[in-house]
Amino acid sequence: MAAATGSPHKAATNATVALTSATGLVGHVLAAKAKDIDLEGKTVAALADRVLPALTAAMKLLGKQAPAEADNFRRTILLAVESAQVHQDKPSTTAEMARKITAALDAGGVAAAGRSRPGLEKAIEEIVDSGFVGVSVRVHDERGEWVGSAGTAELGGSAKPPANGHVRIGSNTKTFIATLVLQLVAEGKVGLDTPAADYLPEFGLDERITVRMLLQHTSGVFNFSGEVYDDGTVAPGIAIPYGTTGKEWMDNRFKTYRPQELVELASSKPARFEPGTGWSYSNTNYVLARLLIEKVTGRSVAEEMRRLILGPLALSGTVVPDGPEIPGPYAHAYYRYEDTGEQKTVDITRQNPSWISSGGDMISTTQDLHTFISALLGGKLLPSPLLAEMCTPHPTGIPDMDYGLGVFVANTDGGGTVICHNGAAVGHAALMYSTPDGSKTLIAALNCVDDADLSIAAAFQNARQRLVNEVFCGAPARPKG
Repeated sequence: MAAATGSPHKAATNATVALTSATGLVGHVLAAKAKDIDLEGKTVAALADRVLPALTAAMKLLGKQAPAEADNFRRTILLAVESAQVHQDKPSTTAEMARKITAALDAGGVAAAGRSRPGLEKAIEEIVDSGFVGVSVRVHDERGEWVGSAGTAELGGSAKPPANGHVRIGSNTKTFIATLVLQLVAEGKVGLDTPAADYLPEFGLDERITVRMLLQHTSGVFNFSGEVYDDGTVAPGIAIPYGTTGKEWMDNRFKTYRPQELVELASSKPARFEPGTGWSYSNTNYVLARLLIEKVTGRSVAEEMRRLILGPLALSGTVVPDGPEIPGPYAHAYYRYEDTGEQKTVDITRQNPSWISSGGDMISTTQDLHTFISALLGGKLLPSPLLAEMCTPHPTGIPDMDYGLGVFVANTDGGGTVICHNGAAVGHAALMYSTPDGSKTLIAALNCVDDADLSIAAAFQNARQRLVNEVFCGAPARPKG
């Protein structure tokens, strides 16, 4: 899209002309519903919120009667979104309105109008058949945008998961946090190779641990959510939803943990290895990164996220939560556990994610995750040298998957490279994949019945591989196991 639009002025002009034309087509359908729209309101946002339901209804009808026109309109909206984001120094009202219109089109189910994708359609149905309650997928590639969903939004229901619903994104949070830290590096407020203890002296960190090591998972700091060593030995941390502490976590799922107490627990445990001598995924690294952001800026990580990422990209569906609530619409998350010998399945969509903190607490949508990862890898958030640092792979010991700074750098079965992160958040999961230039993306949101034994884990890995192969390799993955 960027290559086709040319200069910012030309892009904006093209978008304006095309949007005016396309709106005329939709406007013809909207005219009949005009009497139903109450245009009271004092802000653009308030007025837009009143119009959007009618727009959704209009697009449903247009999608049935003229799929090609519905598809053209959607392409035009994407062009308008990109053009509106030319200026990244402050939030864009235009971009926010365009994002809301795009969400309305998703809700109308016309994202894939006129463009059948049998491979993707089959893949998401198979994912549901493998044990997931529901899945929503958003793909941007050379064929345009495709959005689809399968399964249900809740157990026993019939409605599909919302195409752009909110989902707890788990460890995709780490990519947001790493981007924030690197933006502060770009502002000269943080040194990437400066000892983390210089910023956070209160935790008694090893002086050899640098900021880079936190983002790269090479610090050796104990993982407060527990360690599993190479010989199978388990060193527990706080109560988590998995393993022997599932029932305890369930009983305390609304408890609030302070980031400092998570770090203090980790600091009381032996390091996994000497700083810089190994790689081990540790949520503690990213809680330390959160505290570093807040110490350096004097503002909360939520405020900094709004200033540097959410505002400039108009990601109004993305939240740094401070409690158990999740904005609607959403697909429901579930947890199955044993209580006094009886198996129970509970809706845990509401849960306090402070137990994982910035290791995985954020909420977002598939549209916002696409906008974020494509903007990040497209060079809109970081200077080129820092983006290159972020995407430089460091060996992890995981086959075909190394780690940069807040992102995995993975090899596909087709021999390509993708920049990615995945996240699971007890009944919710999210996939975020992109080509290194941000031009092709795969985003997925899944909801399931989770449990202490991670029974869904194998199905999750197969779902991930199935979608990655379909989007980035042009062929389905071979089932494992």
